[in-house]
Amino acid sequence: MVAQASRMVAEESRTMHQQHDPKNPARRNFFAEGASVVIGGIIGVVPVVAGARVLLDPLRRKSKNGAAIRVASLEALPPDGVPRKFPVISTRTDAWNKSTAPIGAVYLRRTPEGVVTALNVVCPHAGCFVDFVMDKNCYLCPCHNSTFKTDGAIGDAKSPSARALDSLEVEVRGGKDVWVKFQNFQAGHAEKIPCT
Repeated sequence: MVAQASRMVAEESRTMHQQHDPKNPARRNFFAEGASVVIGGIIGVVPVVAGARVLLDPLRRKSKNGAAIRVASLEALPPDGVPRKFPVISTRTDAWNKSTAPIGAVYLRRTPEGVVTALNVVCPHAGCFVDFVMDKNCYLCPCHNSTFKTDGAIGDAKSPSARALDSLEVEVRGGKDVWVKFQNFQAGHAEKIPCT
């Protein structure tokens, strides 16, 4: 009987050793280990993907360059065709910050016929800001004394400017608000090359 008991203990010991032997895992251990690897992988990937999305968010946002911006009310423009200077203020999104800031300026003009035009204040010759001289009824660039007519055309044939003042697209919305598609262009070129 002792011999039988010791055989049973030896058999039981061998069975337990086979269940824990890594070369011969039991079937349920295989599925349990596989499931734990899959679940662990999912749990590990979710925070990595979420973190990557947060870090890369500013790169995924689309820029609003060239979008129309409300510049002034139509009432602010005299109907006599005299240009008025207005700042262009835009909402900027820089990484995770959102703020409003001036991005340039325009001269708006409303003709007696009711047509609204917009000119960028930057001289296309050297990038200086032009001033409107009321008594001469023209724009004057202080950098090279070039003049431009009220419609933006070159006023002096000897002007070093290669092109007229840069006109911008204008839209009057609701009959009361003036919106401008603001854009800067490279100075020193005969053609309008948008700045990026």
